[in-house]
Amino acid sequence: MNKPKGQSSNGRGAPQQGESPHRIHLVKQADEIERIFRKAVRHELSIHKRLGNPIATWKDGKVVIIPPEEIPVDDSNETA
Repeated sequence: MNKPKGQSSNGRGAPQQGESPHRIHLVKQADEIERIFRKAVRHELSIHKRLGNPIATWKDGKVVIIPPEEIPVDDSNETA
């Protein structure tokens, strides 16, 4: 397949080295990423608990199954 120099296979121009149109600064966004991640985990844990599904976790090098009635769900930060 012949393609013009500087073109990717999808037809869009390949970004030049050091050039990024949408630069992501993970270090600067770490707090926001962690907040969103924790909120998603809380949400999923509450769904498992509500539906009566156990969860699997890792403790002391072994897989541990936690029954739904013992799933810890922190509702205090649900809107945060």
